[in-house]
Amino acid sequence: MKKIIKNAAAAIITLTVAISAIVVVRTLNHTRPPFINIAEVNIQLDEAKLAANLAAAIRFKTVSYQAAPGKQNQEFSNFLDWVVATYPQVNQVLELVLVNQSMLYKWQGSDDALKPILITGHYDVVPVIPGSEKNWQQPPFSGNIVDGVIWGRGALDDKSGVVGILQAVTYLLEQGFKPQRTVYLSFGHDEEIGGRNGAGAVTALLKEQGVQLAWSLDEGSFVFDGIFPGLDSLMASINVAEKGSITLDIVATAPGGHSSMPPQKNAVGDLAKAITKLQDNPVPGGLSGLSTAMFDNVSRYMPFTMRSLFANQWLFGLVIDQQLSASATTNAMLRTTTAPTMLSGSIKTNVLPIEAIATVNFRIHPRDNMRSIEDYVTQLVASDTISVRTRGGINASTVSDWNAKGYGDIVQSMREIYGDIAVAPGLMIAGSDSKHYGQVANNAYRFNPFVLASHDLTGFHGTNEKITVRNFAQGVRGYIQIIRNGSET
Repeated sequence: MKKIIKNAAAAIITLTVAISAIVVVRTLNHTRPPFINIAEVNIQLDEAKLAANLAAAIRFKTVSYQAAPGKQNQEFSNFLDWVVATYPQVNQVLELVLVNQSMLYKWQGSDDALKPILITGHYDVVPVIPGSEKNWQQPPFSGNIVDGVIWGRGALDDKSGVVGILQAVTYLLEQGFKPQRTVYLSFGHDEEIGGRNGAGAVTALLKEQGVQLAWSLDEGSFVFDGIFPGLDSLMASINVAEKGSITLDIVATAPGGHSSMPPQKNAVGDLAKAITKLQDNPVPGGLSGLSTAMFDNVSRYMPFTMRSLFANQWLFGLVIDQQLSASATTNAMLRTTTAPTMLSGSIKTNVLPIEAIATVNFRIHPRDNMRSIEDYVTQLVASDTISVRTRGGINASTVSDWNAKGYGDIVQSMREIYGDIAVAPGLMIAGSDSKHYGQVANNAYRFNPFVLASHDLTGFHGTNEKITVRNFAQGVRGYIQIIRNGSET
């Protein structure tokens, strides 16, 4: 018996040593690519002028309200007039077509045999939550520039993109640059409410004209600074897909009655159990496809311990999934997310409801679709008293090619501006106008060449939206290089 135990212990030790050796070797090989000797580009810009133009754009209250009567059409018209007046070279050289209140520019290339590209943004913004104005350090539509920071709604989402693109094209025109590929610019006026009359109508026009794009670039991800767990360097996450969305009503029914004589079970209680079950059983996800490519790239820039996990997913897969699922940001990249958002029940405090409803929004990962999510939820919670009704939605986009030239052009451009930073294909967890533009593009990418830190996140659709003058100027340089590199063969 002692000999058996001794042999077993020796075997365990040998196996442990072997596994440890495999882990170490795989980790040592799981490193960042060799330094890419891309010369950083020195682009001289008048940063004060850039900041002043973005500040001026912010002052137009181009707010998209969910209800049409709230829209201030004059503000949109004034913004369009401002663009024409502020960027005379763009409007002299490029051909402009107004599609409703969206702007479609065409910069004719020298080689019609090359498929064109499209660079886009949107100039509409979300409303400021009534009563929250006092929480802003600077008034939300002031465009104030204080201590090198530009304040106001649209500073990040997405007037910085629109103005940045216009500034980039102006710079290239001043330099005498002429694109080989035709370059389209599109600036949407209703992205925040779905983009149907803006990007949707522009896409319809391009279809009608027989335009098929090599690729498009819309808003989306950023150059992250300190946002990605375990990564202490800048990382450009270039989104190659975006999630879809479906909204379901979970409906519980019961006989109702007077609250003075409640039964052991009622509609509200049944509904609460159903919602708890949904949250306790998230839609299956994990690292596969795009998610694998993203984390494989990013993890190569992490410290040894973190690299060892991703380099040895065969051993640490469960640990990785648990860690990533614990963070709201990374969990959203792994799976279709579940978010109960609205509840309704009885019409009176002493009346038992005959119907209680929970509205749940699911952001669909590209591996899933609307039908599969509805089926999953139905199988999980449906019963004699619980049913599932759909309010509709949209499937996730197709996944664009991160080995294509367009993606490579964006990568090169970022390294010319920011140096040898980490770059990875990413997944946009919100929505964009690319759901429209992608219909006429071989590949649709979603990325803004600005740096985004964790303290900037609350500005999106929230309070104290802002961008530094330096960051905005760097983003303009990014757009210059993206257009320059992307429009050449």
